[in-house]
Amino acid sequence: MSSFHKHVFFCTNQRGPGEDCCNNHGAKKMRDYVKDKVKALGLSTEENRIRINSAGCMGHCDQGPVLVVYPEGVWYTYANESDLDEIIEEHLKNGRVVERLKI
Repeated sequence: MSSFHKHVFFCTNQRGPGEDCCNNHGAKKMRDYVKDKVKALGLSTEENRIRINSAGCMGHCDQGPVLVVYPEGVWYTYANESDLDEIIEEHLKNGRVVERLKI
């Protein structure tokens, strides 16, 4: 059994100059945004147990920036905070996959 109800990993990898990577798209800032929002919404409590983490390269640079939600193993891409708000509301809070952002 997982110690978290949902565990979200953001690729925050930074590659060398001229190489595309998730962090070139503001992945660390977006991870911080989601982490703060999940906490503000009370989703990271002992009862809800949603955890937001960083990860190194997850091998989807051409589809990035990317995150993955476990235990479902659903991969998403996102362009802005609005996309992330939708993932928080639909997937993390209500258990519904956001098909338009799924990769």
